[in-house]
Amino acid sequence: MTLMTPAPPLDLQEDDEMLVPHNNIPFGPQPMEVEEAENMNKTDAPSVDDPPSGRFTWTIENFSRLTKKLYSEVFYVGGYKWRILIFPKGNNVDHLSMYLDIADSATLPYGWSRYAQFSLTIVNQIHNKYSIRKETHHQFHARESDWGFTSFMPIAELYDPGRGYLVNDTCVVEADVAVRKVLDYWSHDSKKETGFVGLKNQGATCYMNSLLQTQYHIPYFRKAVYHMPTTENDMPSGSIPLALQSLFYKLQYSDTSVSTKELTKSFGWDTYDSFMQHDVQEFNRVLCEKLEDKMKGTVVEGTIQKLFEGHHMNYIECINVDYKSTRKESFYDLQLDVKGCQDVYASFDKYVEVERLEGDNKYHAEQYGLQDAAKGVLFIDFPPVLQLQLKRFEYDFIRDTMVKINDRYEFPLQLDLDRENGKYLSPDADRSVRNLYTLHSVLIHSGGVHGGHYYAYIRPTLSDQWFKFDDERVTKEDLKRALEEQYGGEEELPQTNPGFNNSPFKFTKYSNAYMLVYIRESDKEKIICNVDEKDIAEHLRVRLKKEQDEKEQKRKEKAEAHLYTIIKVARNEDLHEQIGKDIYFDLVDHDKVRSFRIQKQLPFNLFKEEVAKEFNIPVQCQRFWLWAKRQNHTYRPNRPLTLLEEGQSVGQLREVSNKANNAELKLFLEVELGQDLQPSPPPVKSKEEILLFFKLYDPLTEELRYVGQLFVKGDGKPADILTKLNEMAGFSPDEEIELYEEIKFEPRVMCEPIEKNSTFRNSQLEDGDIVCFQKPTQVGTSKQSRYPGVPSFLEYVHNRQVVRFRSLEKPKEDEFCLDLSKLHTYDDVVERVSQHIGLDDPSKIRLTSHNCYSQQPKPEPIKYRGVDHLSDMLVHHNQTSDILYYEVLDIPLPELQGLKTLKVAFHHATKDEVTIHTVRLPKQSTVGDVINDLKAKVELSHPDAEIRLLEVFSHKIYKIFPLNEKIETINDHYWTLRAEEIPEEEKNLGPCDRLIHVFHFMKDAAQNQLHVQNFGDPFFLVIREGETLAEVKVRIQKKLQVPDEEFSKWKFAYMLLGRSEYLQDSDIVYTRFQRRDVYGAWEQYLGVEHAENAPRRSHTANQNRHAVEKSIKIYN
Repeated sequence: MTLMTPAPPLDLQEDDEMLVPHNNIPFGPQPMEVEEAENMNKTDAPSVDDPPSGRFTWTIENFSRLTKKLYSEVFYVGGYKWRILIFPKGNNVDHLSMYLDIADSATLPYGWSRYAQFSLTIVNQIHNKYSIRKETHHQFHARESDWGFTSFMPIAELYDPGRGYLVNDTCVVEADVAVRKVLDYWSHDSKKETGFVGLKNQGATCYMNSLLQTQYHIPYFRKAVYHMPTTENDMPSGSIPLALQSLFYKLQYSDTSVSTKELTKSFGWDTYDSFMQHDVQEFNRVLCEKLEDKMKGTVVEGTIQKLFEGHHMNYIECINVDYKSTRKESFYDLQLDVKGCQDVYASFDKYVEVERLEGDNKYHAEQYGLQDAAKGVLFIDFPPVLQLQLKRFEYDFIRDTMVKINDRYEFPLQLDLDRENGKYLSPDADRSVRNLYTLHSVLIHSGGVHGGHYYAYIRPTLSDQWFKFDDERVTKEDLKRALEEQYGGEEELPQTNPGFNNSPFKFTKYSNAYMLVYIRESDKEKIICNVDEKDIAEHLRVRLKKEQDEKEQKRKEKAEAHLYTIIKVARNEDLHEQIGKDIYFDLVDHDKVRSFRIQKQLPFNLFKEEVAKEFNIPVQCQRFWLWAKRQNHTYRPNRPLTLLEEGQSVGQLREVSNKANNAELKLFLEVELGQDLQPSPPPVKSKEEILLFFKLYDPLTEELRYVGQLFVKGDGKPADILTKLNEMAGFSPDEEIELYEEIKFEPRVMCEPIEKNSTFRNSQLEDGDIVCFQKPTQVGTSKQSRYPGVPSFLEYVHNRQVVRFRSLEKPKEDEFCLDLSKLHTYDDVVERVSQHIGLDDPSKIRLTSHNCYSQQPKPEPIKYRGVDHLSDMLVHHNQTSDILYYEVLDIPLPELQGLKTLKVAFHHATKDEVTIHTVRLPKQSTVGDVINDLKAKVELSHPDAEIRLLEVFSHKIYKIFPLNEKIETINDHYWTLRAEEIPEEEKNLGPCDRLIHVFHFMKDAAQNQLHVQNFGDPFFLVIREGETLAEVKVRIQKKLQVPDEEFSKWKFAYMLLGRSEYLQDSDIVYTRFQRRDVYGAWEQYLGVEHAENAPRRSHTANQNRHAVEKSIKIYN
């Protein structure tokens, strides 16, 4: 199915709502495993044996004009409506973002769910085999109606004209979709069905869960963990041994899935770490190293080595002389090649393959000099538990990225490493040890290089029964599912709708084995040992029994919650304690007062007896008030309970008081104190009496505190109670004071003066109202208050914001904190920052907001006066941060914003050096102005030298900038700007001379030999009619100053669209460069093939690491 979709007009208004699962977490790998939908509708999935499948092709024209998200037309697969959602400029990332979306999700019935396995592809329109395809699977439901890849491919790579993904401003997208049957996830009881329980996923910890299950099911390892010394005073969150013991104990004895939060806390991880997916192989090494260190000096010291350590011998043996060099090394796991290997045995064959050191690569053998030699590896011994890491990820030099190898790769149930007369063993190996291994577990990675999901197939006792451990869910599985279906490769899905797509629909198996664990047959009795309660420390059993009891109690309370009511009782003591410290507005935080769990059937009068015991307040001295939420969103005591209400049950009273129908009843306990300060029965409250609460504000100390409550007559006046208020405040009886009513604080503060000679009723005061009072501010006193009155102080408190400032150069470290107001303007904030750091000119401060999801600075700084208030600086989507980043500029920010800043690499004409220069010019300047600026900064070969500016990307020259081009449109984020002198030979080209591109390239042995990898600095060269390659080479060698010996190894080829045609010295170079119909002049060039002498970026270290991951660390 192919549909042409024209680009929308530039003023197209897209919906503001964005239903992208990972919009909030762009920092993490995509897709990330998540919980399945709680309400699955099994009938929503088609009841067919073969899953329906299909391909949809979407051609998007005028692609570079698109700025917002765009949906494709609807297409049908499996009887369902689908569409593609694309973000051409990225979903808050510098990558193209692309998702598969349920087109009619808004109209589907409640509880709908469907499961699909799919791939999304950006088609390479020049070389189809370089198309970028990413695969995943997902359970779609109402909360996650789209799924895909936030970081599909770098925008720079997409827009690179030489790459072939965007041709004639047209992009081609393909979606291959296969609909699968929906599985009923939530009704499964793992313990009941299998005898085992799973591990809860904290967000992206499936990699950890699969490894922990594997290690737990090696009983010898589990027993050693139990015997690590811990004490009853240790806390699991601060002790890795105790946290792991606790986890293993719960896996052994719990009936439900187990949380790993204690363990990750003991690692020193925070929530962010739990949402960052890592590589299971790397986690295995880091955890084993940490445990090995923790076991030192204990009864289980050396356990890790005993279980997992093997040794091999690296050797180099000379062929023509009697010389051999050997080195013994240990290993805890072996990394086996997958690419180019059919199975595990082929990988071992490759591991011990002999490499010939000859020719230019001869070995220097001490007294014998350079010698032909054989280099290789042989194994001295294998460990009882053999961990094989399969190299499913490797670096692709052509695409400059990591790729996953999904090739078919077989592994046996029994692995014989003594085969063919011990071909893998060194002469020093102990041949009496039988290296026959049985497969114990298979760890699976499902997904692509940018993320996915991990789970494990394990047979705990090495019986014929396999189990699948997939986070919380454990299921019984057969041998075929654990072995053959995890080999990888491709599967072909039959078409259920032949008219939909004529081509066969093949799907790469994105789920395949990633790590294998084998146990040696001769050691299995020792490894698969019995582990029971006597192996577990007494304090650990007591601690975990207590945890289980508390958990059971909570479960019981939850089950019986409908029989109980929570009553929260606030008292004067709570108001005194909280106001001015924890809170400033209203009267109390109900979450911090005494709460009672009371049966609903209990008469309220009996509850009062419990209160009497708790607070030592006689029943007859208690008067309870109901709280009420007012229309202005304040929460105040509203009225006292009646005698009739106090005779009701607690449950009936809650229903009367609580329209929201939650389980809580909130009360205020009023207690009258007699002259002896002992509780006394409260007098009967008349309708004329009003209960008011009083707060005192001190402008000099800027403190607010609660001073008590009073009953006043509605027709009385505030002037009547001034003496009493002065007494409550500790002032002299005739002290002049000002009164204000605290009316509300959301969305803004309202606090108004109270007229002292107007009645309380006329001032509209009622039960539960709050009166704030203070001494008047004295004008002209030596000490002036920042907030002289109650209204200004409450306004300050309401908008107060403590901001943590970090230097942009050290974005992880808080440097200082400032107490600011959300209403502070841009100028206020930079003024305070400059004062703090001692900077005279605040305009040289530039601020950058914080990304709450990536925990990094946002890519773009805040423009000068680009936001109105501090609150605007701190908001990120629907979240608010308290972090800002700052930097000190060398010129004022307004001046800088009027300039265009370019970083230019200047290549010296006669010296082998490159200098980087920052050019700042007005945005309306031209390239000619840039060149004039550079001339004043760089060292020229002669005073009259002319300079040009080039655009270089991926070691190719794409453009020579015209002198009159405006610099405002130049982008140096993705492309390198290079300046160089124009050689004299290029200034006066004859009518038959041609200026051609010359690029360096190499062919990597691991890659397809038809394709090349460019490197180094490209350059232009003038070629003349009739000139041979031999003559051109002389000029190139002179230009690059390459020694004869090295230059003799260089090969030259005519390159067109990545294809090479090697040239002979006698070939006329000029004749090759006559074509004019080449897509991009840079795709027709003279290629110089040779080894790269400059240090290459290292891609071999830890080549199974995902490109998007940060390294994993266990801190404690």
